[in-house]
Amino acid sequence: MSLFKDIKLIGFHIAIAIAVYTVPVISNLYLIGIFITFFFRIIRVKEKERTLEILLACGYVVGAEVFIRMTGGSILYEASKYMVIFFCLTGVITIRISQNSFIYILYLLLLIPGIFVAGLNLGANTVIRKAIAFNLSGPVCLGIVAIFCYRKAISYSNFHKLLYYITLPLISTTTYLFLYNPSVKEVINSTGSNFATSGGFGPNQVATVLGIAMFVFTVRFFTKSPYKLYNLINIVLLGVISFRAIVTFSRGGVFVAFIMIASFLFYYYKKSNKKNKKRTLYLVALFVVFGGFVWAISSAETSGFIDKRYNNEDALGREKKDISTGRGDLISFELNEFLENPIFGIGVGKVKEIRLEETGIEAASHNEMSRILSEHGIFGLFAFSILFITPLFLRIKNRSNIFFYSFFLFWFLTINHSSMRIAAPAFIYGLSLLNIIYEKPIVHRKQIIENR
Repeated sequence: MSLFKDIKLIGFHIAIAIAVYTVPVISNLYLIGIFITFFFRIIRVKEKERTLEILLACGYVVGAEVFIRMTGGSILYEASKYMVIFFCLTGVITIRISQNSFIYILYLLLLIPGIFVAGLNLGANTVIRKAIAFNLSGPVCLGIVAIFCYRKAISYSNFHKLLYYITLPLISTTTYLFLYNPSVKEVINSTGSNFATSGGFGPNQVATVLGIAMFVFTVRFFTKSPYKLYNLINIVLLGVISFRAIVTFSRGGVFVAFIMIASFLFYYYKKSNKKNKKRTLYLVALFVVFGGFVWAISSAETSGFIDKRYNNEDALGREKKDISTGRGDLISFELNEFLENPIFGIGVGKVKEIRLEETGIEAASHNEMSRILSEHGIFGLFAFSILFITPLFLRIKNRSNIFFYSFFLFWFLTINHSSMRIAAPAFIYGLSLLNIIYEKPIVHRKQIIENR
């Protein structure tokens, strides 16, 4: 991708945010435009290039999902997950898939008993169709993505292109956040997650997707680029996105981003030659200094509240007893339901209903592990085991994916603090199943002309 085209794309996505902020209905048109544009790109491209187009389409949708939701552009709340499912199913039907991907078909089948249990047990005030769609759209999306992605090959350069496609709409998201809340200091008066700094939307989801952007721009900063201006653009975008992620006051997405970055840098350094290792260490030092600078700005803009937040303190500086902000009790409740209903579970979407009946509290743990156990029983245990073990076995056979642990950890950690409310965990999980092909450098040989 040329530098000029890169700058144009960034400018275009900044313009999208400005347009949506000015005329909110454009958000609906943006969603429709995404679907139409990528659908025609997928059906027009040659079969050998279709895998990349589908990945680009899904990646872009994943990056745009939270922006579209926060600006009211979702015609259906789960529209982004449905689009990812549709694009991947198009690939499953039109492109040859690995025979070994059947393990994820088994995973999907294991979710079915919970649907029947839900149909029998959900209360009279619960709309069964909506409850099942809301609670299973994420797990089903993951299964379809995994079937499509399993052992698909993609070149290293195209993989970078895919990562960049994910971040483009996140540039729009960040721009919108600055427009919606230009002065962070004016809306900070506690250490709780802040909706005002999150565009009026869920801070957890906003921080999660911005964390992905933090990871991608870190990768782009450390990997060589042909122009110094590239690195300048990458570091500026990394700085402003990191700032907006931090001031959401939602720690999960930021912590996961740091873990992804650390994992990538470890394996990137390990696989580098001696010359590149020195360069990497130098850039790590700059990166740490830059990170401290961003944190200092965040601390100043939040009047020190962000320091208290990450020290697990309240606004008065007193240490909070529960670092999980009450989620530990919710998870314990769900695990107890699993122990009481170990075979079939309590049914899809039932856990919130039972919690409300028994405790008077209507809240979600946002933990996919405890939820799948409580709602699906032993079938959920087997389903989750497939998700956890399969990529690790694949990694033993093929170590080509340098981003494997970053993506695998993102999925595992995110579903434990944000469940699968957005499509990102499902799609990023699928990326851990890809094989990356590294292009060999072209060797130019001088032609030897024999003197006669």
